[in-house]
Amino acid sequence: RLGGLSYFAGAEKKDEHVLVPDLGSLTSVHDRARELFYYLKGGQVDYGEEHSRIYGHSQFGKVYEQGHYPLWDEQHPVHFVGHSAGAQVIRLLQQMLADKAFKGYENTSEDWVLSVTSLSGALNGTTRAYLDGMQPENGRSLKSICLLQICRIGVIVYDWMDIALFKNYYNFGFDHFEMRWRKTGISGLADLLLGNSGPFASGDWILPDLTLQGSLKLNSSLQTFPNTFYFSYATKRTKRIMGVTVPSSVLGIHPLLFIRVLQMCQW
Repeated sequence: RLGGLSYFAGAEKKDEHVLVPDLGSLTSVHDRARELFYYLKGGQVDYGEEHSRIYGHSQFGKVYEQGHYPLWDEQHPVHFVGHSAGAQVIRLLQQMLADKAFKGYENTSEDWVLSVTSLSGALNGTTRAYLDGMQPENGRSLKSICLLQICRIGVIVYDWMDIALFKNYYNFGFDHFEMRWRKTGISGLADLLLGNSGPFASGDWILPDLTLQGSLKLNSSLQTFPNTFYFSYATKRTKRIMGVTVPSSVLGIHPLLFIRVLQMCQW
């Protein structure tokens, strides 16, 4: 969430039954799925012991003193709506529920999810990831010079500085990697920038999951379930003016996102 800007145009303010969680914007599909579970049920986010060890971050994260829907279970299932990578987050969460992957919650099942609606979901990845800078050969590493390298450096410095005013306005979701200066110091910042540590070094962030290779790997472990309704919608919000593709409307685009929106229109 960018400041007070709602991701779903304030839907959560129009109906008390609508919840819009604020999950990490650059964190991996796995980490978001874990966060979404605890956002609803409550408790401290547990990313999983094995996953945390492999990718080099803390096993535990944010604490939700009160879940946003603690009644959630098979008798009180939820309709999920996900945009872009959010669609894959929901699918992985449902698989985790089916696999009973949450310690202390042995009664979870796929039937906790009544429906999954995808809005322009990256269900099979997106070639945009390569245009932004992911290496097409492996779908994990970055090109030496690309837009994502600028993003990587900016995010590392942003999280390392750990300025509360900025973090409260926008958080990339990497707090469990503990990149702040009080924890890592100058030498830690150097390691992060050189690609020796952190989410960009381990590959535990969203762009590898959005490549064709990452999506193929993820989808190979996911199932669809007979008691769940699945819907997928493709959308378009551009038009062509004198041969140039532009947004259908500039109203409602956050100023900090405007250049990015124009860049995406050229895809």
